[in-house]
Formats: sequence, C-alpha cells, structure tokens
Amino acid sequence: MSSAFGRRVPLSVPGHGTGYGEAPRDGPGQGGGSSARTGDGATPPTPEAGDRRAKQENSSASAVDLPMIKSTYVCGAERALMTPPPQDIGDPSMVDESNTVTERSAAPIAQLRATVSGRVLVPGDAGYDEARTVYPGGMDQRPAVIVQPADAADVTQVVSVARESGVPFAVKSGGHSVFSLCDDGIVLDLSSLRDLRVDPETRTVWAQPGVTTRDFSLAAAEHGLAIGFGDVGSVGLGGITVGGGVGYLSRKYGLTIDDLLAAEVVTADGEVRLVDAEHEPDLFWAIRGGGGNFGVVTRMRFRLHELGTILGGMLMLPATAEVIDGFVKEAQRAPEELSSIVNIMTAPPMPFVPEELHGKPAVLAMLVYAGEVEAGERAVAPFRALATPIVDFVGPMTYPEVYPPDEEGYHPVAASRNLFADDIDLDDAALIVERITTSKASMAAVQVRVLGGALARVPQDATAFAHRDRAIMLNVAAVYENPDEAEEHTRWVEEVTAALQKGVPGAYVNFLEDDSEARIQEAYPEPTWTRLRAVKRVYDPANLFRLNSNIPPADD
Repeated sequence: MSSAFGRRVPLSVPGHGTGYGEAPRDGPGQGGGSSARTGDGATPPTPEAGDRRAKQENSSASAVDLPMIKSTYVCGAERALMTPPPQDIGDPSMVDESNTVTERSAAPIAQLRATVSGRVLVPGDAGYDEARTVYPGGMDQRPAVIVQPADAADVTQVVSVARESGVPFAVKSGGHSVFSLCDDGIVLDLSSLRDLRVDPETRTVWAQPGVTTRDFSLAAAEHGLAIGFGDVGSVGLGGITVGGGVGYLSRKYGLTIDDLLAAEVVTADGEVRLVDAEHEPDLFWAIRGGGGNFGVVTRMRFRLHELGTILGGMLMLPATAEVIDGFVKEAQRAPEELSSIVNIMTAPPMPFVPEELHGKPAVLAMLVYAGEVEAGERAVAPFRALATPIVDFVGPMTYPEVYPPDEEGYHPVAASRNLFADDIDLDDAALIVERITTSKASMAAVQVRVLGGALARVPQDATAFAHRDRAIMLNVAAVYENPDEAEEHTRWVEEVTAALQKGVPGAYVNFLEDDSEARIQEAYPEPTWTRLRAVKRVYDPANLFRLNSNIPPADD
C-alpha cells in the first residue's frame, strides 16, 4: 500500500500496488539514469525507430543531480505500481504440475535471449541480484529470468513469450510492490525505460515508466513546470500513474491521472496501442486508476502546470487530540493551493527530533503551498498556531525539494491498511493518540490526508479512480523487524482501522495490502468495477495481467 514516514520510513511498506513497483533512482532493480530532453516532447519517438541498443544507451546517459533536502524527512510513499502481469495459461486447473516451472522456463529464456535487445539476466549474471532487490523487506524471490527492455518492442516480445509459455510473469517498474517479483518465472523490469522529453512550448512531456518522480520533477522544474505525483521521489511513473497518484499537488491540480493526456500500452495480445480520449477511450479510462490490469504502459504524455518557488516542508507538533483535531479542520478550511499529509506516529530517532521524544507519539506533517510564498505563509500560520512547533522546516523551496532524500538499503516490513473517512473528530484524534501509545511496533503510524479541491471537481465516472467525493484518506501502519510478530501488528492495524472507518466504504488501490477480491473491489464503486471488468474482458480475457490488485474479466 502506501505511504512513508520518518527518514523516509514508509507508513505502509510492503504494499501491493496496482501495477509496476517503483524503485529508488540509482538503487537495485534500475537500469541507469534518466535522459531529460526538451523541445520535442509533442512528438513521441517510435518504439521501433533506430538502433534499439543505441536508444537504450541514450535514454540512460545522463542523470539529474539530486539535492539533499533539509526539510522533508517525513512524507508518504505513494505505492502506485503497475505490477506483475500473470501468465496466460487458460484454465489454471489444466496446468500439468509434473512439468515444473524451472523446466518450463528453459525455452522461454532461450527465446528471450534470442529476440530481446535489452538485458536478459538469469541467476549468476552480474546485475541479477540487484535487479531482484525490491523496496519491501522480507522478500527473497528468485525469478528464472529478469528482462530489462530497451523499448516497447522488447516489452511486446516479453509479453508474448510469457503469454505463450505459461510461466509465472511479473512486471516491475521500480520495486516498491510486493508483486514486483515471482519465483522461477519471468520478471519484466521497466526501470530501464527512462526516456523523458519535456516540451516547454506546449507544456507537455513524454516520459517512460522507469523515470522516477524526482527526476521527472527536476526536469520539469528547469522550465518552471510541474505536475503532482505522490510524496516520495524514488517511485516510478508507471505505477503511480495507473493507480491514480495522490500527492502534494492534488488539491491544486488533481491526481496524476488528471494530467495524463495519452499513453502507449502493450496489451496481452502483444499489440502496441497509443490510447487517449479519442483512441480506444475505454482502455484509456481503465488505465487511469485501474492499475496494471490492462497492459504494460511504456510511455505517457502529461500536461504540465506552471509552478515556481513554493512554500513547503515539515512541521512537527505535539501529539494531542486537540492538535490533531485542529490540524484536520484547518486543512479542510485551507485554500486549495495547500495540500498536507499529517502523520501521527512514534517519533523517529532523527537528529532534528529531541531525544526525549524518540519513540513517543508526535505529529509530523508535510505542508506544500503551490503558490506565492507570502500567501503560503498566511495559509500555514493557523497550523503553526495549534501549538508551539517542536520542529519547523517550512520555508521557500522548489517543488522537487519536497521529496525526501533516498535511504539506500532501507527495506521495511509492515502491516498496513488504507481507508477513507468523512471526518476526523476530537474523539477519533484521542483514539489515534492512545493506540499509537500502546502499539509495540518499532514504528506505529496513522496518516491523514485531507482531499478535496481540484481532485473533487473531476466527475466520478471520468476515470477509474472514483473516490472523488471522499473528504479524507487514512493509512494505518505498524513497522516491525521480527517476522514472528506479524500477527500481533496486523491485529493492531485492523483494530485501529475498524475504529476509524465508521462504515465509510472505499480504498485507494495504490495503497492496498490485501489482494482478496472482496478487498480489491472496495477500491471501486459497483458501476466502476463492472465497467473495469468489461474492459478487462476486451483487452485481457485470459487474465494474463493478474499478479496485482486483480480485476477479473467479466463473465461471458
């Protein structure tokens, strides 16, 4: 599922996602830096044009330097992913179990080596172990082969081989998803697809799914432009986009999908389709919130917004019921330019946190005002007035600086749950503080995001993300080290969730931790679910793409 806290400590760590996992920029499972190009963004490169190996080298040639960020040690980690597409084996009951996956993998590996221009990695190859490393902790899956494609033609080949062979098949854009890998099967690692072309004249950009949100934001900021993604810079565009994309600019500009103009999608039949509102509109609708159920997105065209210096950063306050209740009310009253993520959590042992507060409940909030700095100061003043701040890092910055620095080697294990709410009142706030205090997790957290604004003005049926009218989104999480304690911490998460839910339906698919069909269906109102299943039947009738928060195809 979802988001992150503390030294980038995620609120929900081993999250499922909608599709491809997202990985740190230069971390395991990625294939080089991103190439930021300007002036030709309106015309996308053809997948088959030119020498594909040269194109792969060009697209990973230059990486944008990342600034260390003084003010954003706490944030959420959008767990949008366009995960692992499953194998097309028709009726699973007809699979010959005597023919082991390892035996079945030999021929597909040979076929991939003969036909794919990108890297084909098997156990023992240099780079294999890096490519199978993912963000969630406690995972040690060993794919038979990992393919890092050079372009959409490679993706088509991998999808076709997976479909025809019937071996397990997973898609990984970066590695934040628990579905990023599979044992003894094929993993399609999209982190090698990192081409990025900004057109400042049209305020549009073409980007591939392996580009991280930080690199994208840095390239756009060179032209005074931006769009909203999640709240951590290490996630990949592919995953966060297909699930929706809730982040620091959602109240001002809406979800990430609200700025998606077109996409190139490789569907289960191996076809490369360029979709938008006029071309295959049902598929375009479905990939805007329906996750990785409908194909592999290999390129996306986004609309950009003008955005210069903003006011943003972390504000740390005492964790009292009155402060939490007041914070939520101020966030609901705030102008749309102000988006916030408030984390009620056990304070991390970071240098900026007073030692006496380590491990004690605290309010760590990220505030982002997407407008003039002076107006932002006025908007932030009511939050500062709630209590004497323990830490106040809110100040002028560029939008990319909102993202926290990556923490290499951090692989947390957590139980987590996502839900929506109509309100958080004083009693709810008191309950949150009490439950955080009693948790035995190494880090317990409840994250509150006030929604509304531009996000809510988009018609509910315009995209597959259909919770436009929800007032608040919450995530409950417990991070722990000892696997034997999983049941205890999961129970804590479920109890807190039940106490806060109050019968309000819904879940955000990018933050789901439960892959049961009943839980997945909660992410979509009935009309949306029915339409998604109908689209699935058209583009993936055999459910090739099913190792995810799966939407089964409609029945005959």
